[in-house]
Amino acid sequence: MKHITQLLAAAAVSLAIALPAQAETTLTVHYPMPGFFKDVMDTISKKFMAENPDIKIQFASPSATYEEGIQTILRQVGTSEMPDITFIGLNRLRMLDERDVAVDLGPLVKKDGNMAEQGFSDTILKLAQVKGKQLGLAFATSNPIMYYNADLVKAAGGNPDNPPKTWDEVIALGAKIKALGNGVDGIDFRWQGDDWMFSALLFGAGGKMLSEDESQVAFNGPEGQKAVEVLHRLVSEGGMPVFTKPAGEQAFAAGKVGFEFQTTGASRNTIKNVGNKFDLRTAKIPLIDPVNGRLPTGGNAVVILTHDAAKQDAAWKFAKFAAGPYGASVVVPGTGYVPNNELAAKSPEYLGDFYKQNPLFQAGLSQMPVMIPWYAFPGSNGVKVTQTIVDNLSRIVDQSAEPKEALDDAAADVEGMLPRS
Repeated sequence: MKHITQLLAAAAVSLAIALPAQAETTLTVHYPMPGFFKDVMDTISKKFMAENPDIKIQFASPSATYEEGIQTILRQVGTSEMPDITFIGLNRLRMLDERDVAVDLGPLVKKDGNMAEQGFSDTILKLAQVKGKQLGLAFATSNPIMYYNADLVKAAGGNPDNPPKTWDEVIALGAKIKALGNGVDGIDFRWQGDDWMFSALLFGAGGKMLSEDESQVAFNGPEGQKAVEVLHRLVSEGGMPVFTKPAGEQAFAAGKVGFEFQTTGASRNTIKNVGNKFDLRTAKIPLIDPVNGRLPTGGNAVVILTHDAAKQDAAWKFAKFAAGPYGASVVVPGTGYVPNNELAAKSPEYLGDFYKQNPLFQAGLSQMPVMIPWYAFPGSNGVKVTQTIVDNLSRIVDQSAEPKEALDDAAADVEGMLPRS
Protein backbone atom coordinates (compact mmCIF):
# COMPACT_ATOMS: atom_id res chain seq x y z
CA MET A 1 0.00 0.00 0.00
CA LYS A 2 2.87 2.30 0.90
CA HIS A 3 4.50 1.51 -2.45
CA ILE A 4 1.30 2.49 -4.34
CA THR A 5 1.04 5.75 -2.38
CA GLN A 6 4.64 6.62 -3.27
CA LEU A 7 3.99 5.91 -6.95
CA LEU A 8 0.90 8.12 -6.95
CA ALA A 9 2.77 10.94 -5.24
CA ALA A 10 5.61 10.67 -7.77
CA ALA A 11 3.15 10.70 -10.65
CA ALA A 12 1.46 13.82 -9.24
CA VAL A 13 4.81 15.59 -9.00
CA SER A 14 5.74 14.59 -12.54
CA LEU A 15 2.38 15.84 -13.86
CA ALA A 16 2.77 19.15 -12.05
CA ILE A 17 6.21 19.60 -13.60
CA ALA A 18 4.99 18.62 -17.05
CA LEU A 19 2.05 21.05 -17.08
CA PRO A 20 2.82 24.78 -17.41
CA ALA A 21 1.91 26.86 -14.33
CA GLN A 22 -1.28 28.85 -14.81
CA ALA A 23 -0.39 32.55 -15.04
CA GLU A 24 -2.05 34.81 -12.52
CA THR A 25 -3.33 38.24 -13.50
CA THR A 26 -3.49 40.77 -10.68
CA LEU A 27 -6.00 43.63 -10.94
CA THR A 28 -5.80 46.69 -8.72
CA VAL A 29 -9.28 48.01 -7.96
CA HIS A 30 -10.21 51.41 -6.54
CA TYR A 31 -13.61 52.30 -5.11
CA PRO A 32 -15.22 55.16 -3.13
CA MET A 33 -17.24 55.41 0.10
CA PRO A 34 -15.93 52.42 2.09
CA GLY A 35 -18.66 52.93 4.68
CA PHE A 36 -21.13 51.77 2.05
CA PHE A 37 -19.01 49.50 -0.11
CA LYS A 38 -16.14 47.84 1.80
CA ASP A 39 -18.08 44.74 2.87
CA VAL A 40 -19.76 44.56 -0.54
CA MET A 41 -16.45 44.75 -2.40
CA ASP A 42 -14.85 42.15 -0.14
CA THR A 43 -17.73 39.72 -0.70
CA ILE A 44 -17.84 40.20 -4.48
CA SER A 45 -14.06 39.95 -4.94
CA LYS A 46 -13.79 36.74 -2.87
CA LYS A 47 -16.55 35.06 -4.86
CA PHE A 48 -15.01 36.25 -8.14
CA MET A 49 -11.53 34.95 -7.25
CA ALA A 50 -12.99 31.62 -6.20
CA GLU A 51 -14.58 31.27 -9.63
CA ASN A 52 -11.56 32.74 -11.45
CA PRO A 53 -8.46 31.41 -9.65
CA ASP A 54 -6.17 32.83 -12.34
CA ILE A 55 -7.22 36.41 -11.46
CA LYS A 56 -6.30 38.14 -8.21
CA ILE A 57 -8.10 41.27 -6.97
CA GLN A 58 -6.22 43.71 -4.78
CA PHE A 59 -7.74 46.97 -3.57
CA ALA A 60 -6.19 50.41 -3.64
CA SER A 61 -6.98 52.78 -0.78
CA PRO A 62 -10.65 53.76 -1.13
CA SER A 63 -11.78 57.39 -1.46
CA ALA A 64 -14.18 58.94 1.03
CA THR A 65 -16.48 60.45 -1.62
CA TYR A 66 -17.16 60.36 -5.35
CA GLU A 67 -15.51 63.78 -5.68
CA GLU A 68 -12.33 62.60 -3.97
CA GLY A 69 -12.46 59.47 -6.11
CA ILE A 70 -12.46 61.25 -9.46
CA GLN A 71 -9.75 63.67 -8.33
CA THR A 72 -7.58 60.76 -7.20
CA ILE A 73 -7.93 58.98 -10.54
CA LEU A 74 -7.18 62.13 -12.55
CA ARG A 75 -4.03 62.73 -10.50
CA GLN A 76 -2.87 59.17 -11.13
CA VAL A 77 -3.39 59.10 -14.91
CA GLY A 78 -0.18 58.02 -16.62
CA THR A 79 1.50 56.92 -13.39
CA SER A 80 2.15 53.51 -11.90
CA GLU A 81 -0.33 54.34 -9.13
CA MET A 82 -3.34 54.37 -11.48
CA PRO A 83 -5.54 51.32 -10.77
CA ASP A 84 -6.70 48.90 -13.43
CA ILE A 85 -10.36 49.32 -12.46
CA THR A 86 -12.22 52.07 -10.63
CA PHE A 87 -15.77 52.75 -9.51
CA ILE A 88 -16.71 56.31 -10.46
CA GLY A 89 -19.78 58.38 -9.56
CA LEU A 90 -22.21 58.40 -12.48
CA ASN A 91 -22.04 62.20 -12.65
CA ARG A 92 -18.24 62.10 -13.07
CA LEU A 93 -18.05 59.71 -16.04
CA ARG A 94 -18.14 62.70 -18.34
CA MET A 95 -14.87 63.98 -16.86
CA LEU A 96 -13.18 60.69 -17.72
CA ASP A 97 -14.55 60.81 -21.25
CA GLU A 98 -13.45 64.40 -21.88
CA ARG A 99 -9.91 63.44 -20.85
CA ASP A 100 -9.99 60.11 -22.72
CA VAL A 101 -9.02 58.22 -19.54
CA ALA A 102 -11.46 55.29 -19.48
CA VAL A 103 -11.41 52.32 -21.87
CA ASP A 104 -14.32 52.37 -24.33
CA LEU A 105 -16.30 49.25 -23.48
CA GLY A 106 -18.31 49.42 -26.70
CA PRO A 107 -16.16 46.86 -28.57
CA LEU A 108 -16.29 44.50 -25.58
CA VAL A 109 -20.08 44.83 -25.36
CA LYS A 110 -20.36 44.15 -29.09
CA LYS A 111 -18.06 41.14 -28.87
CA ASP A 112 -20.16 39.68 -26.03
CA GLY A 113 -23.27 39.77 -28.19
CA ASN A 114 -26.62 39.96 -26.44
CA MET A 115 -25.84 41.68 -23.12
CA ALA A 116 -29.54 41.56 -22.21
CA GLU A 117 -29.16 37.82 -21.66
CA GLN A 118 -26.78 38.70 -18.82
CA GLY A 119 -29.26 41.17 -17.36
CA PHE A 120 -27.81 44.30 -19.00
CA SER A 121 -30.70 45.85 -20.90
CA ASP A 122 -30.17 48.87 -23.15
CA THR A 123 -31.70 51.07 -20.44
CA ILE A 124 -29.22 49.79 -17.87
CA LEU A 125 -26.28 50.14 -20.26
CA LYS A 126 -27.21 53.78 -20.95
CA LEU A 127 -26.77 54.68 -17.28
CA ALA A 128 -23.00 54.48 -17.80
CA GLN A 129 -22.84 55.98 -21.29
CA VAL A 130 -21.56 59.43 -22.24
CA LYS A 131 -22.82 60.65 -25.61
CA GLY A 132 -23.40 57.04 -26.65
CA LYS A 133 -19.96 55.86 -25.57
CA GLN A 134 -19.95 52.98 -23.07
CA LEU A 135 -17.68 54.30 -20.30
CA GLY A 136 -18.58 51.62 -17.76
CA LEU A 137 -21.28 49.35 -16.36
CA ALA A 138 -23.64 50.75 -13.72
CA PHE A 139 -22.74 49.04 -10.45
CA ALA A 140 -24.79 50.68 -7.72
CA THR A 141 -27.72 52.96 -8.47
CA SER A 142 -29.88 54.86 -6.03
CA ASN A 143 -32.52 57.51 -5.59
CA PRO A 144 -33.34 59.71 -2.59
CA ILE A 145 -36.03 58.50 -0.21
CA MET A 146 -37.68 59.51 3.06
CA TYR A 147 -36.74 57.67 6.25
CA TYR A 148 -38.95 58.39 9.23
CA ASN A 149 -39.33 57.64 12.91
CA ALA A 150 -42.86 56.27 13.20
CA ASP A 151 -42.83 56.71 16.98
CA LEU A 152 -42.13 60.45 16.72
CA VAL A 153 -44.64 60.85 13.90
CA LYS A 154 -47.32 59.25 16.06
CA ALA A 155 -46.34 61.29 19.13
CA ALA A 156 -46.72 64.49 17.08
CA GLY A 157 -50.23 63.53 15.96
CA GLY A 158 -49.34 62.10 12.55
CA ASN A 159 -50.29 58.75 11.06
CA PRO A 160 -47.22 56.53 10.54
CA ASP A 161 -49.22 54.40 8.10
CA ASN A 162 -49.92 57.45 5.94
CA PRO A 163 -46.66 59.46 5.77
CA PRO A 164 -46.47 62.94 4.22
CA LYS A 165 -46.91 63.05 0.44
CA THR A 166 -45.99 66.73 -0.07
CA TRP A 167 -43.29 69.05 1.24
CA ASP A 168 -45.98 71.17 2.91
CA GLU A 169 -47.04 68.12 4.90
CA VAL A 170 -43.41 67.24 5.75
CA ILE A 171 -42.68 70.75 7.01
CA ALA A 172 -45.88 70.97 9.07
CA LEU A 173 -45.33 67.59 10.73
CA GLY A 174 -41.62 68.26 11.19
CA ALA A 175 -42.47 71.41 13.14
CA LYS A 176 -44.84 69.44 15.38
CA ILE A 177 -42.14 66.83 16.03
CA LYS A 178 -39.63 69.54 16.97
CA ALA A 179 -42.23 71.03 19.32
CA LEU A 180 -42.18 67.77 21.30
CA GLY A 181 -38.97 69.08 22.88
CA ASN A 182 -36.46 66.91 24.72
CA GLY A 183 -33.76 67.67 22.16
CA VAL A 184 -35.79 66.28 19.27
CA ASP A 185 -35.55 67.78 15.77
CA GLY A 186 -38.11 67.38 13.04
CA ILE A 187 -36.10 67.09 9.84
CA ASP A 188 -32.67 66.27 8.39
CA PHE A 189 -32.10 66.78 4.66
CA ARG A 190 -28.73 65.59 3.33
CA TRP A 191 -27.74 68.69 1.30
CA GLN A 192 -24.01 68.48 2.08
CA GLY A 193 -21.23 66.97 0.02
CA ASP A 194 -22.51 67.26 -3.55
CA ASP A 195 -25.38 68.55 -5.68
CA TRP A 196 -27.39 65.31 -5.63
CA MET A 197 -30.04 66.23 -3.09
CA PHE A 198 -30.38 69.69 -4.61
CA SER A 199 -31.01 67.83 -7.87
CA ALA A 200 -33.75 65.88 -6.09
CA LEU A 201 -35.56 69.16 -5.37
CA LEU A 202 -34.74 70.75 -8.73
CA PHE A 203 -35.63 67.73 -10.86
CA GLY A 204 -38.58 67.09 -8.55
CA ALA A 205 -39.88 70.49 -9.61
CA GLY A 206 -39.37 69.63 -13.29
CA GLY A 207 -36.21 71.74 -13.62
CA LYS A 208 -32.78 71.15 -15.12
CA MET A 209 -29.23 72.27 -14.43
CA LEU A 210 -28.25 73.88 -17.75
CA SER A 211 -29.90 74.94 -20.98
CA GLU A 212 -30.25 72.37 -23.77
CA ASP A 213 -27.02 73.53 -25.45
CA GLU A 214 -25.29 73.64 -22.05
CA SER A 215 -24.17 77.22 -22.60
CA GLN A 216 -26.21 78.78 -19.80
CA VAL A 217 -27.22 78.00 -16.24
CA ALA A 218 -30.87 76.97 -15.89
CA PHE A 219 -31.02 75.88 -12.25
CA ASN A 220 -31.91 79.41 -11.10
CA GLY A 221 -35.16 79.45 -13.08
CA PRO A 222 -38.64 79.11 -11.54
CA GLU A 223 -38.11 75.42 -10.73
CA GLY A 224 -34.82 76.13 -8.99
CA GLN A 225 -36.40 78.91 -6.98
CA LYS A 226 -39.09 76.51 -5.81
CA ALA A 227 -36.37 74.02 -4.88
CA VAL A 228 -34.37 76.40 -2.67
CA GLU A 229 -37.57 77.79 -1.16
CA VAL A 230 -38.38 74.26 0.09
CA LEU A 231 -34.87 74.00 1.58
CA HIS A 232 -35.35 77.38 3.26
CA ARG A 233 -38.73 76.35 4.69
CA LEU A 234 -37.31 73.10 6.06
CA VAL A 235 -35.16 75.35 8.26
CA SER A 236 -37.38 78.36 8.94
CA GLU A 237 -40.67 76.48 9.40
CA GLY A 238 -39.67 72.86 9.99
CA GLY A 239 -36.84 73.73 12.36
CA MET A 240 -34.14 71.77 10.55
CA PRO A 241 -30.76 72.33 12.28
CA VAL A 242 -27.39 72.86 10.59
CA PHE A 243 -26.27 69.25 10.74
CA THR A 244 -23.12 67.84 9.23
CA LYS A 245 -23.86 64.67 7.29
CA PRO A 246 -22.54 62.30 10.02
CA ALA A 247 -24.22 64.30 12.80
CA GLY A 248 -27.58 64.17 11.04
CA GLU A 249 -27.34 60.42 10.48
CA GLN A 250 -26.29 59.82 14.09
CA ALA A 251 -29.10 61.98 15.46
CA PHE A 252 -31.69 60.16 13.36
CA ALA A 253 -30.37 56.72 14.37
CA ALA A 254 -30.49 57.81 18.00
CA GLY A 255 -34.21 58.59 17.70
CA LYS A 256 -33.75 62.35 17.88
CA VAL A 257 -34.98 63.28 14.36
CA GLY A 258 -38.40 62.66 12.81
CA PHE A 259 -37.58 62.66 9.08
CA GLU A 260 -34.34 62.02 7.24
CA PHE A 261 -33.99 62.54 3.50
CA GLN A 262 -31.05 60.88 1.78
CA THR A 263 -30.01 58.06 -0.52
CA THR A 264 -31.69 54.68 -0.51
CA GLY A 265 -28.09 53.43 -0.52
CA ALA A 266 -27.95 54.22 3.20
CA SER A 267 -30.79 51.79 3.99
CA ARG A 268 -28.72 48.91 5.33
CA ASN A 269 -26.55 51.14 7.53
CA THR A 270 -29.62 53.00 8.79
CA ILE A 271 -31.44 49.78 9.67
CA LYS A 272 -28.33 48.52 11.47
CA ASN A 273 -27.72 51.78 13.36
CA VAL A 274 -31.36 52.19 14.40
CA GLY A 275 -31.69 48.63 15.60
CA ASN A 276 -34.65 48.35 17.98
CA LYS A 277 -34.52 51.94 19.22
CA PHE A 278 -37.68 52.94 17.34
CA ASP A 279 -40.09 51.92 14.59
CA LEU A 280 -38.19 52.78 11.39
CA ARG A 281 -40.17 53.28 8.18
CA THR A 282 -39.37 54.46 4.63
CA ALA A 283 -41.45 56.15 1.94
CA LYS A 284 -41.14 58.00 -1.34
CA ILE A 285 -39.61 61.46 -1.28
CA PRO A 286 -42.13 64.20 -2.21
CA LEU A 287 -41.92 65.77 -5.67
CA ILE A 288 -42.57 69.49 -5.94
CA ASP A 289 -44.28 68.78 -9.25
CA PRO A 290 -45.97 65.37 -8.95
CA VAL A 291 -46.61 65.19 -12.72
CA ASN A 292 -43.36 66.43 -14.26
CA GLY A 293 -41.05 65.81 -11.33
CA ARG A 294 -38.15 63.39 -11.64
CA LEU A 295 -35.34 62.13 -9.38
CA PRO A 296 -31.58 61.92 -9.99
CA THR A 297 -29.96 58.52 -10.34
CA GLY A 298 -27.13 58.37 -7.85
CA GLY A 299 -24.49 55.73 -7.57
CA ASN A 300 -21.46 54.64 -9.55
CA ALA A 301 -20.21 52.56 -12.43
CA VAL A 302 -17.33 50.13 -12.76
CA VAL A 303 -14.80 51.56 -15.21
CA ILE A 304 -11.78 49.89 -16.83
CA LEU A 305 -8.61 52.01 -16.98
CA THR A 306 -5.90 49.51 -17.93
CA HIS A 307 -4.82 49.30 -21.57
CA ASP A 308 -2.85 46.08 -21.05
CA ALA A 309 -4.52 43.47 -23.28
CA ALA A 310 -4.34 40.57 -20.79
CA LYS A 311 -5.49 42.74 -17.93
CA GLN A 312 -8.36 44.12 -20.01
CA ASP A 313 -9.74 40.63 -20.55
CA ALA A 314 -9.59 39.97 -16.81
CA ALA A 315 -10.98 43.40 -16.00
CA TRP A 316 -13.95 42.86 -18.31
CA LYS A 317 -14.71 39.58 -16.54
CA PHE A 318 -14.62 41.33 -13.19
CA ALA A 319 -16.69 44.30 -14.38
CA LYS A 320 -19.46 42.03 -15.67
CA PHE A 321 -19.34 39.94 -12.51
CA ALA A 322 -19.49 42.95 -10.16
CA ALA A 323 -22.29 44.64 -12.12
CA GLY A 324 -24.00 41.36 -12.96
CA PRO A 325 -26.69 39.41 -11.12
CA TYR A 326 -24.43 38.11 -8.35
CA GLY A 327 -22.93 41.54 -7.71
CA ALA A 328 -26.38 43.14 -7.61
CA SER A 329 -27.58 40.46 -5.20
CA VAL A 330 -24.79 41.56 -2.84
CA VAL A 331 -25.09 45.32 -3.38
CA VAL A 332 -28.84 45.63 -2.80
CA PRO A 333 -29.15 43.79 0.55
CA GLY A 334 -25.72 45.06 1.66
CA THR A 335 -26.52 48.75 1.08
CA GLY A 336 -30.03 49.56 -0.12
CA TYR A 337 -29.15 50.60 -3.66
CA VAL A 338 -31.70 49.60 -6.28
CA PRO A 339 -30.86 46.70 -8.63
CA ASN A 340 -29.25 47.62 -11.93
CA ASN A 341 -29.31 44.13 -13.38
CA GLU A 342 -32.61 42.73 -14.61
CA LEU A 343 -31.70 39.09 -13.95
CA ALA A 344 -30.94 39.94 -10.33
CA ALA A 345 -34.19 41.86 -9.91
CA LYS A 346 -36.40 39.09 -11.33
CA SER A 347 -34.75 35.81 -10.40
CA PRO A 348 -35.64 34.07 -7.08
CA GLU A 349 -32.01 32.92 -7.06
CA TYR A 350 -30.93 36.50 -6.47
CA LEU A 351 -33.44 39.22 -5.45
CA GLY A 352 -36.78 37.88 -6.61
CA ASP A 353 -38.11 37.43 -3.06
CA PHE A 354 -35.93 40.01 -1.32
CA TYR A 355 -38.32 42.97 -1.55
CA LYS A 356 -41.27 40.94 -0.28
CA GLN A 357 -39.28 40.05 2.80
CA ASN A 358 -37.68 43.48 3.30
CA PRO A 359 -40.33 46.23 2.97
CA LEU A 360 -37.96 49.01 4.07
CA PHE A 361 -36.16 48.62 0.73
CA GLN A 362 -39.31 49.04 -1.38
CA ALA A 363 -39.42 52.87 -1.43
CA GLY A 364 -36.37 53.19 -3.68
CA LEU A 365 -37.56 50.40 -5.97
CA SER A 366 -40.96 52.07 -6.40
CA GLN A 367 -39.33 55.32 -7.56
CA MET A 368 -37.34 53.75 -10.41
CA PRO A 369 -39.86 54.91 -13.08
CA VAL A 370 -39.04 58.58 -12.33
CA MET A 371 -35.25 58.19 -12.20
CA ILE A 372 -33.20 60.22 -14.70
CA PRO A 373 -29.39 60.57 -14.98
CA TRP A 374 -27.50 62.52 -12.33
CA TYR A 375 -26.43 65.57 -14.30
CA ALA A 376 -22.75 65.82 -15.23
CA PHE A 377 -21.48 69.34 -15.82
CA PRO A 378 -19.30 69.83 -18.90
CA GLY A 379 -15.67 70.90 -18.82
CA SER A 380 -12.88 70.60 -16.29
CA ASN A 381 -14.61 72.45 -13.45
CA GLY A 382 -17.21 69.83 -12.53
CA VAL A 383 -16.00 69.36 -8.94
CA LYS A 384 -15.71 73.16 -8.43
CA VAL A 385 -19.23 73.64 -9.79
CA THR A 386 -20.60 71.10 -7.33
CA GLN A 387 -18.79 72.74 -4.42
CA THR A 388 -20.09 76.17 -5.44
CA ILE A 389 -23.67 74.89 -5.33
CA VAL A 390 -23.08 73.23 -1.93
CA ASP A 391 -21.48 76.37 -0.50
CA ASN A 392 -24.51 78.42 -1.44
CA LEU A 393 -26.94 75.83 -0.12
CA SER A 394 -25.04 76.18 3.15
CA ARG A 395 -25.88 79.89 3.21
CA ILE A 396 -29.58 79.01 2.93
CA VAL A 397 -29.44 76.41 5.69
CA ASP A 398 -27.51 78.62 8.12
CA GLN A 399 -29.85 81.50 7.14
CA SER A 400 -27.04 83.88 6.23
CA ALA A 401 -28.63 84.50 2.81
CA GLU A 402 -32.11 84.53 1.33
CA PRO A 403 -32.86 81.59 -0.99
CA LYS A 404 -33.04 83.65 -4.20
CA GLU A 405 -29.84 85.53 -3.34
CA ALA A 406 -27.89 82.32 -2.72
CA LEU A 407 -29.29 80.67 -5.85
CA ASP A 408 -28.46 83.67 -8.05
CA ASP A 409 -24.94 83.85 -6.59
CA ALA A 410 -24.42 80.16 -7.31
CA ALA A 411 -25.71 80.61 -10.86
CA ALA A 412 -23.41 83.57 -11.52
CA ASP A 413 -20.36 81.70 -10.25
CA VAL A 414 -21.19 78.52 -12.16
CA GLU A 415 -21.83 80.51 -15.35
CA GLY A 416 -18.22 81.63 -15.23
CA MET A 417 -16.98 78.04 -14.86
CA LEU A 418 -18.71 76.65 -17.94
CA PRO A 419 -16.51 75.91 -20.97
CA ARG A 420 -16.64 78.45 -23.77
CA SER A 421 -16.51 77.24 -27.34
